[in-house]
Amino acid sequence: MDAIKAFFRDQALHLRKEVWEVARQIGARPELGYKEYFASNSLSSFLQKHGFIVDRGIAGMETAFLARFKGLRPGPRIAYLAEYDALPVIGHGCGHNLIGAASAGAAVILSKSLELAGEVLVIGAPAEETSGAKVTLVEKGIFKDVDAAMMFHPGSQNVPVISSLALDALEFTFHGRSAHAVAASGFGINALDAMINFFVGINALKKQVSQDVKINGIITEGGTAPNIIPERAVAQFYLRARKRKELDEWREQVIRCAEGAASMVSAKMTWHKFEFSYDEMHTNLSLAECFTRNLGEMGIHQIASPQTAMGSVDMGNVSRAVPAIHPYLTLGTGTEIPHTRNFAQVSLSPDGERLVLLAMQVLAFTGWDVLSNNKLLQQIKREFLLLTKE
Repeated sequence: MDAIKAFFRDQALHLRKEVWEVARQIGARPELGYKEYFASNSLSSFLQKHGFIVDRGIAGMETAFLARFKGLRPGPRIAYLAEYDALPVIGHGCGHNLIGAASAGAAVILSKSLELAGEVLVIGAPAEETSGAKVTLVEKGIFKDVDAAMMFHPGSQNVPVISSLALDALEFTFHGRSAHAVAASGFGINALDAMINFFVGINALKKQVSQDVKINGIITEGGTAPNIIPERAVAQFYLRARKRKELDEWREQVIRCAEGAASMVSAKMTWHKFEFSYDEMHTNLSLAECFTRNLGEMGIHQIASPQTAMGSVDMGNVSRAVPAIHPYLTLGTGTEIPHTRNFAQVSLSPDGERLVLLAMQVLAFTGWDVLSNNKLLQQIKREFLLLTKE
């Protein structure tokens, strides 16, 4: 380990208790998406205390923030992503209290260097568990001129390279005409019949898609009483695929299926996206390799092969805007299951404290490499440029 990284390691040890207290307090006071007032304030105050300029309530979201620290000389701009929303009932069953604290801690570690050239950002991103605020942050230009973005996520293995599925959330409404189901059935147009036709068509469509494409839906509204022909029926669907281009193509087929189902009973159909669309996660391999080397600097050599998460993450949209990584690091024994109370408990245990320390050190090392190694930065940018041309 060279002298500057040894310095960062020592800074991490010095900050360890303070950063852990931030993580512990956020974990002990779980807040749902867009209501993370305590968490957002805790992270912002910690960063302000260490010399960061913090803009709160960015991109029209009260609990989003942007913290900035400029080095003594111009240089690249890197961003650490902070998450801090919790799950209903369970609390921090995904360890977002650890994510936010580690990102803030890594940024503060870098700020202590008198050799820092460039700018370090911490971007507070609310509501990852629900609507995915990173989508809004990308659309509002918060990542403009950022050279690299990174975060970590607690998990069951050390996985520097991940991918995820692109996602569209679609709501379909079938519009019919109500009538007495027995006395005047001929005057009605049964929206629920259209919906049933739609589901039959979807089941046929599923037989044509590859294993990488997932189509899952539920009926949320199908009528009011058995003796009234339903004039309205509503369904919500999640469509997922490994690639955005492939998902776009299958989305059009699903919509045509809905249109055909409506026409079969002379109903009408409308649709809209009821949640943000997520792009697939594109891990920047050059940046991930740097992260892996820095894990080695910390004595971590058990590295899992690249994995595809069967879910979707809003970090995918960030990875289409700037070079990005979203590595997983092992929490506890690695046997804890995310989105459970047990996972939330471990995130507040000494295992959680140890993971925060490791994560903020490795993130700081990786951030330093990007800021100080122009050859690495150009390699990261070349790889990203090839992605944008796909």
